[in-house]
Amino acid sequence: MGYFVLVAWAIQAAVGLWMLVGWARHSQAHAGSIITHVALMIVALALWIAFIITDAVAFAWANVLIYCVGIPFGDSIMRRRGRRLRGGEKRAVGVEYWQFIVDVFRGGVPASVRFHGVFSGVVFFSSVGVAIGATIAG
Repeated sequence: MGYFVLVAWAIQAAVGLWMLVGWARHSQAHAGSIITHVALMIVALALWIAFIITDAVAFAWANVLIYCVGIPFGDSIMRRRGRRLRGGEKRAVGVEYWQFIVDVFRGGVPASVRFHGVFSGVVFFSSVGVAIGATIAG
């Protein structure tokens, strides 16, 4: 199962890299959030690889921790994009999440953004599941 998560990470990273290249070519807005998100996700991926190589459960949990720290930076980018789609009106965070989810399923965002946002849940929850399983088995 740890290798499944690694493949999911690789897919997520590839799509993220695709989006990062597009951002670097066209926008470069909100660089702090994007660079922080990318840097933390690279660290989290490295921790997952360390877990796969060593089988040390601490690396799996460190991956989950860093993922939890890094995701809000990506989420802030997602919420800003949703705000732009609706004319810039800022709302409560929960409302903005819900509106972005609606935008995703209505097709209001590019396919790469849709995939990256939805697939991040697969990576996160499978990472947590494997970390729990490895802890129990350990």
